[in-house]
Amino acid sequence: MAARPPKTQLKGFMLLKILLILLPIFAFSNSYSQSKLDSLLGKLDPQKFATAIIEKSKKLEEKLVAKSMKVLNNLQKQEEKIYRKLLTTKDSLEVKAKLAELNCKYAALKDKLKNPTIISKAKQYIPSLDSLNTSLKFLDQNGIGGKVKDALAKTGDLQERFQQAEEIRRFIRERKAQLKTQLEKLGMVKQLKSISKKYYYYCAQVREYKAIISDPKKIEKKALELLSKTKLFKDFMRKNSMLASFFPMPGGGIGDPSSQNGFAGLQTRTQVLSFIQNQNGPNTPSFASSLQRNIQSAQGMVDQLRAKANGFGSSEDLETPDFKPKNQKTKSFKQRLELGTNLQSQKSNFYFPTTTDLGFTLGYKINDNSVVGIGSSAKIGWGRDVRNIRVTGQGFSFRSFLDWKIKKTFYASGGFEYNYQQSFASIRQLYSPDSWKKSALLGITKIVSFKGKFFKKTKVQLLYDFFYKEQMPLTAPVKFRIGYVF
Repeated sequence: MAARPPKTQLKGFMLLKILLILLPIFAFSNSYSQSKLDSLLGKLDPQKFATAIIEKSKKLEEKLVAKSMKVLNNLQKQEEKIYRKLLTTKDSLEVKAKLAELNCKYAALKDKLKNPTIISKAKQYIPSLDSLNTSLKFLDQNGIGGKVKDALAKTGDLQERFQQAEEIRRFIRERKAQLKTQLEKLGMVKQLKSISKKYYYYCAQVREYKAIISDPKKIEKKALELLSKTKLFKDFMRKNSMLASFFPMPGGGIGDPSSQNGFAGLQTRTQVLSFIQNQNGPNTPSFASSLQRNIQSAQGMVDQLRAKANGFGSSEDLETPDFKPKNQKTKSFKQRLELGTNLQSQKSNFYFPTTTDLGFTLGYKINDNSVVGIGSSAKIGWGRDVRNIRVTGQGFSFRSFLDWKIKKTFYASGGFEYNYQQSFASIRQLYSPDSWKKSALLGITKIVSFKGKFFKKTKVQLLYDFFYKEQMPLTAPVKFRIGYVF
């Protein structure tokens, strides 16, 4: 009989067989993953994606810096005025020292805005910005250069700017709390209210900028959707996002230190239960019911905190303002514009065929209660009756309007218009100034808001024309219009 090989040699043969079986699998897996990535990059244009992020980040960074610098300058001037009044008191030397110290703090914050060289350790978490930043890291680590690196740097700069804004917010809040007692004693309630307003509107403005980040453009949305479909990106996101650094998840691999360090020092479920049983006794009848009551109580408190957090949105909202905020103040010029259309029909008479005034308006929200705007309309003729339908141009007008809220959904509306009340075949006929007549309108508007795909609200108007007798040909004094706002 032949001699049998030793056990160590058999183990070596077994390991070799396993490696020979696994190597093709690993090779296939890697080639499959690479092909999936190549297919993804074929559908996605990383350079356009990066360019869109660079443009958005740059605009937001400029706005954040400008707004932060403005609020710091205004508050510093206001505090200097307050301290000048305090200098008349007995403790003038102490006041001068505090003012000098305060000016140093303002100067340090402004210097950070002008020269953002120091990277803050603690950073607030902005989910949408984290997703963009991690997606750029993923593309960068997979060899996509060009503007991807620039975009990655820009998102980092923007994150730092938001962190600076958070520091400024905390500084203003601390200053307001410190000045409150002094100002109330001196009867300077107006100055305290002014600081409260600046604090509130600054926080609201920063929230608006975060909302812009959370509203991705078409190319950003498409890129994130494509990336999120791949397992490679999901694994990368789980290990490399900012959220992952806060709460590292297990499963990063046996040698992955992040998966181990993230849970170092935390007790396991078995250890917690063992501790509770040692304290209360495992056979205590009330142990289970007591534990259940405590868990329910804790869950109730968590639910309350979650509801409160959802209601306020973020930590900077927790303070209720002591004045009525103007919501339009933090909106951009574009966000305050309202594009609308309206219709007004008139039956045929001796002068006119059946007509419809089709108008378009562009309004600007002065505040939450009023809108001012301009517009124009074309009077379209449809013929004398159903048997004689004929589309003709029967007039034209330029409009201006003002809607002022009087109660709930009712508005007082006024307007001034120039009307061309004649049939015309070409635009040149509109050039004659003598053919244009004035209208002065005053009435009431009812607004019905609804969540629609195209229209935000419906406007129903009843207006009286004080110059209707001057129109040639004569028109009705009362005008009924239905409008829609996009």
